[in-house]
Amino acid sequence: MTEIRHHLTDALMIGYCAGTLPEGFNLVVATHISLCDECRARMHEFESVGGEILADELPQAMSDQSLSDTLDMIEAGDIAEQAASAYIRPETTNLAQSSSNVPLPLQDYIGSDLDKVKWRKVGGGVKQAILKTSKTASVRLLHIPAGAAVPDHGHRGTELTLVLQGAFSDETDRFGAGDIEVANEDLNHQPVAEAGVDCICLAATDAPLRFNSWIPRIAQPFLRI
Repeated sequence: MTEIRHHLTDALMIGYCAGTLPEGFNLVVATHISLCDECRARMHEFESVGGEILADELPQAMSDQSLSDTLDMIEAGDIAEQAASAYIRPETTNLAQSSSNVPLPLQDYIGSDLDKVKWRKVGGGVKQAILKTSKTASVRLLHIPAGAAVPDHGHRGTELTLVLQGAFSDETDRFGAGDIEVANEDLNHQPVAEAGVDCICLAATDAPLRFNSWIPRIAQPFLRI
C-alpha cells in the first residue's frame, strides 16, 4: 500500500474509542485504522486516556430494577440496536502478504474478495453495494471506473470516504489507497477516479447527499444515496 497521507480527525477517533459513533462510521474508521499505523497508534493513546478517566470515576450504585430493565431492553430489541453501533475492533492485516484484498474489519460485511462483491449500477459506469448496518448511518462500497467522475454534490451531514483501491481527486486533494476524506456541509466536490486503475471506496453518510444536478436528484431515492 502507498503512503497514507489523509488520516482520521481527533473527533472521529474520540467518538470511535468512546463507542458513540454509528455502526457505519465505526466500520469505516476501523477499516482505516487496520491499514494505518499512525491512526492505530493514536487510537491506543486515546484508549489509554479514556482508561485513566474511567479509573478516576467513583463507583455508581445500581438500582434493584437494573437486571429486569436490562432484560426488558433485550426483549424489546434495544440492546441489539446499540450493539450494532458498538466498537468494531480494527484487527490489522498486511494486505500485501494476505490472500484477501479486503481489510479484516470489512470482511464480516462483504467477505474476503472484492471481486465477488455484488455490484449494482448507479449510472455513468459507477456501481455500488449497500452494506447492512444500523439505520443511524448508511455505508456502501463504490466502484468508480478509472477516469470516471461521480456527480458533483454537497453534504447535509458528514461523509467518510476511505479508498481501498486506486485513487481519486477532487477540489481539495488527491486520495490514494488507505486515505480517508472527511466531508461536511461546507464541502461541494466532484471526485474523479485516477486513470489506470478502477477506484473502490468505502463510504458512510449520516444524511443524504445534496446533488447539484437534477438527474442524480431524481434517482437519489431509488439509489439510497
